[in-house]
Amino acid sequence: MMDYKLLNEELKEIICGVEYDITNYANASALLFDNLTDINWAGFYLLKDEYLYLGPFQGKVACTKIKVGSGVCGTAVKERRTLVVDNVHEFKGHIACDSSSNSEIVIPIYKDDKIIGVLDIDSPKFSRFTIKDKEGLEEFVKILMN
Repeated sequence: MMDYKLLNEELKEIICGVEYDITNYANASALLFDNLTDINWAGFYLLKDEYLYLGPFQGKVACTKIKVGSGVCGTAVKERRTLVVDNVHEFKGHIACDSSSNSEIVIPIYKDDKIIGVLDIDSPKFSRFTIKDKEGLEEFVKILMN
């Protein structure tokens, strides 16, 4: 089981004094990819106008542009909430960037009360993400934006 308290403390150390968001997103995605078990993709999509554009990530080549309201990432932005999907194949409108992904968690990223993007993590395991993951990763994103 992931120790999110430790992971989030490590994130604080990594981003301390680094002012460029993209650098922090890059290191954050590497930190997640190296520490979370049973995942095959961890990264960021950044919001511009009505689209999410691929940002720093770890994993296979990914979709580069997602319309707000489309797929799990776009739906999380539209609904302004974290989405935990136990089986992506049952999610209406799921965008399959990697056919080996079976579950997903997407956490909106806020800056000044506006969504600026999402943290997206995929797993080849069905029902991979728990309430503990949701809470720990929501805190991870808050730390990243402070």
